[in-house]
Amino acid sequence: MSRIAVYPASLDPIHFGHIDVARRATRIFDEVIIAIYAKPKKNVLFSVDERVELAAQVFQYESNIRVAKFSGLVVNYAQSVGAIALVRGLRLFGDFEYEFRMGIANKSLAPEIETVAILADVSLIHISSSTVREIAELGGSVSHLVPPHIEAALKTRFGHA
Repeated sequence: MSRIAVYPASLDPIHFGHIDVARRATRIFDEVIIAIYAKPKKNVLFSVDERVELAAQVFQYESNIRVAKFSGLVVNYAQSVGAIALVRGLRLFGDFEYEFRMGIANKSLAPEIETVAILADVSLIHISSSTVREIAELGGSVSHLVPPHIEAALKTRFGHA
């Protein structure tokens, strides 16, 4: 039996912190599905299909990481793919409080699905998608925060190409 985990995120855009958490999750689970929210509550820079494509390029040579889009409750999606856990990355104390509340809510909806928190690598705790977007929008280099194809997509989106 394969141990599948779902790592839900908006990934707008994906950055080195997300990538690190996903890869480290493969040490625990046989397969990690990066599930990208089709309709997040926040405004997004890239469409869901663009976010899926950009993330898929990152993991194209990693057979135990898959990228997919989903909508609705994450626990329903996790159940539909046979996942036993949700993976969440924690950077700062504020993340813990939010993720704790979400974990309790998800546990009440689907008691059979665990929430597993992976602490961000200390060298990556400062990275957030909103910071990446803001730096890129203002014409700054984000090469230390994202893979080259993500930086290129951001430059194109903001007209800095």
